Amino acid sequence: MSVRFIGPEAEVHLDWLALCDAIEAGHALPRADIGDTFLYRGKDTLLSRAAWIDGLGQLVKTATIFPGNAAADKPTINGSAALYDDADGILAAIVDFHLLTKWKTAGDSLCAARRLARPDAEMILIVGAGTVAQSLRVAYGAAFPNARFHVWNRTAAGAERLAASYDNTEVASDLEDAVHGADIVTCATMATEPVLRGEWLQPGCHVDLIGAYRPDMRETDDRALQRSRIFVDSRDTTLGHIGELKIPLASGAIAATDVVADYYDLASGAFARRSEGEITLFKNGGGAHLDLMVARYILDAVSP
Repeated sequence: MSVRFIGPEAEVHLDWLALCDAIEAGHALPRADIGDTFLYRGKDTLLSRAAWIDGLGQLVKTATIFPGNAAADKPTINGSAALYDDADGILAAIVDFHLLTKWKTAGDSLCAARRLARPDAEMILIVGAGTVAQSLRVAYGAAFPNARFHVWNRTAAGAERLAASYDNTEVASDLEDAVHGADIVTCATMATEPVLRGEWLQPGCHVDLIGAYRPDMRETDDRALQRSRIFVDSRDTTLGHIGELKIPLASGAIAATDVVADYYDLASGAFARRSEGEITLFKNGGGAHLDLMVARYILDAVSP
């Protein structure tokens, strides 16, 4: 069995909506076994994630996250991903780390938004202007083609660069005002303290939180969680690991029972918006099981 090396050129074969369908299909299979290891050195992180889904295969993905690289114009996130065959455990593909991460991260959020955001959403606010924010602009544009986009970033230059790259996209100069007018707010920042305030959220909006990945990181405050119906991609990889939920759970600001559903509740119908006016909030925690589903989708998409 030959090993496929799948690079960035595979992107021409991929489709955001088809990817969402693949993620949902992956959650109809037996529940994934997941193993995560986090190692830290100051602000630097070494994250290794492994997953096994019976019927889909196994995947090991390792990421290095070095925020200081940005000052030297180097990628802050790097790594590798190996996909193994379900039947015999033989290495089936080495998938380009950045390709996989892009499609897993934005696809994860988009899958949730298709279920939780109002389908008539007209204004989407992207908070942050880095690599993930760029992929969010493309992914959300595929599912909400008639929406207008605003971009807010701590440094205006970053927001201006992103906005200039896409049609129907403008810079938001004031974050609070932009949140007031947004039907969807998607955050992809490196913030350790909340930048999004719950008092700003309007009835009917959907909040998508991506950036916080460590126990000491948050993008939004307790009030946002308390005003929202909370959803996650996986309880196993978010509640006890990521500050966005771990911190307010520990303080008693929210309870574990406030998390309505994760993707394994799709079949029951629990992962869904109930009314036009409610605020929904989704924490994108990632997880190797999602990398496995996305890597398998990518391999199938490029295979003859």
